[in-house]
Amino acid sequence: MKQEFNADYWQNRYQLGQTGWDVGAITPPLRDYFDQLPNKGQCILVPGCGNAYEAEYLYRKGFVHTYVADVAKAPLQRFSERVPDFPKDQLLLQDFFQLDSKFDLIIEQTFFCAIDPKLRTDYARQCAELLLPGGKLVGLLFDTTFEHTGPPFGGSREEYRTYFEPYFEFLHFETAYNSIPPRQGRELFIELKKLINSCL
Repeated sequence: MKQEFNADYWQNRYQLGQTGWDVGAITPPLRDYFDQLPNKGQCILVPGCGNAYEAEYLYRKGFVHTYVADVAKAPLQRFSERVPDFPKDQLLLQDFFQLDSKFDLIIEQTFFCAIDPKLRTDYARQCAELLLPGGKLVGLLFDTTFEHTGPPFGGSREEYRTYFEPYFEFLHFETAYNSIPPRQGRELFIELKKLINSCL
């Protein structure tokens, strides 16, 4: 029977501690990107946030309009306990594909690789739908294949381009130079800007 990667599946993974993708902290590529962001008033979404170290880092840096979304309750509860002053109405227990708010920036960190690969075209379109004019999708994608069946699911930069080209200008789409050692040479750092005349 085909595995359905729904809320129950992810809730179970978190409860059992089956979170091998979680390195316990924000990773250097996103930390360094956040450190040079000038506008702390922008509205930011971290979808499929998991334990949301990225959101915690942003919030502590003064990006108070940061939102996190996940279908599983466990990581959101843990995040709320870890960052008790984070606004509760910015913790979204929702399916990313059902969101309809608007954001200036969407952060990708091990969410794209967790969804069924058949949804990747929908992911790219939904990111564009959620972004305000000139908004950006920034983050990391695995540029590798995995021996095990996913998630995580791997892929290649050539494949990924086909999903994002209808909706985004590619500002940065290269191998990350500052990945953590286990991921060195296997991650793309992406900075994509929503096209004014995207195919929406």
